Amino acid sequence: MAIDKTGKNGTWNAARLPDLTGRTAVVTGANSGIGLTAATALAGAGAHVVLAVRDPRRGEAAARTVNGSAEVRRLDLADLSSVREFAAAWEGRPLDLLINNAGVMMIPQQRTADGFEMQFGTNHLGHFALTNLLLPYITDRVVTVSSGAHRMGDGKIHFDDPNLTGNYGPVRAYAQSKLANLLFTLELQRRLAESGSRVRALAAHPGYAATNLQSHASSRAALLFMKIGNRFFAQDDRAGALPTLYAATQDLPGASYVGPDGRGEMKGAPTLVGRSTAASDPAAARRLWTTSEELTGVRFPQEAPVAG
Repeated sequence: MAIDKTGKNGTWNAARLPDLTGRTAVVTGANSGIGLTAATALAGAGAHVVLAVRDPRRGEAAARTVNGSAEVRRLDLADLSSVREFAAAWEGRPLDLLINNAGVMMIPQQRTADGFEMQFGTNHLGHFALTNLLLPYITDRVVTVSSGAHRMGDGKIHFDDPNLTGNYGPVRAYAQSKLANLLFTLELQRRLAESGSRVRALAAHPGYAATNLQSHASSRAALLFMKIGNRFFAQDDRAGALPTLYAATQDLPGASYVGPDGRGEMKGAPTLVGRSTAASDPAAARRLWTTSEELTGVRFPQEAPVAG
């Protein structure tokens, strides 16, 4: 798959996806929004797409809108037992592409089934465990959806208290989880390269996309702010999915980060974008990996994938 060097004001879109016939993709959180849009585009290009969703009934309804080969499997990223069940049921099938898309955003303080702060536990730890458990079967790449919000909050991982006990803030927690997504991608790529694998880890962010992710904000004021932003500044989920699709199909270097090319990376054509200094720190990435292994009990597989 050759890179499409679309620049400013480019027109790269889902119609320019390569032929994906014979390839398999897992998309988490694919029952709506950017996840469903990405899954639909991949299926339209010939891939067999697995919609990994918490609610199979909603997933089946979503799958019926996909024009192509699709199936639904239950996955609750806020419950590590569900993550392990999903991975165990994979039964050794080759998996070309894993898109870690699902997430929760700026919600009131909650805990996962395993006692983790919900945003860190779902957005990062659930995907961390899923990726490592599926990694022996992955043949091409892992794309993890982050956010420009990784620059917000405290701008750091609270290693001594990742659950933000006594210091919870919806924005702080969301920003930490999105920063973790980028550090995870950085360290995963380092480990893959060190092991000799040709599998690549990349990240993407949708810019300001109007999706139902924002409908669970922690306050009426936040909901009103997002409603106004969605009306006047946001792009739709089709445009928001393009950076994910670009990262999933173009010949980009490992650890690349893709987002919109417009002002403030809020909207526009997909292109390589920058990240914060904190998101580029290899020492923090390694420390987060070790912390995540300790919290989840899941580790980088001894036999790393080498196919590509």
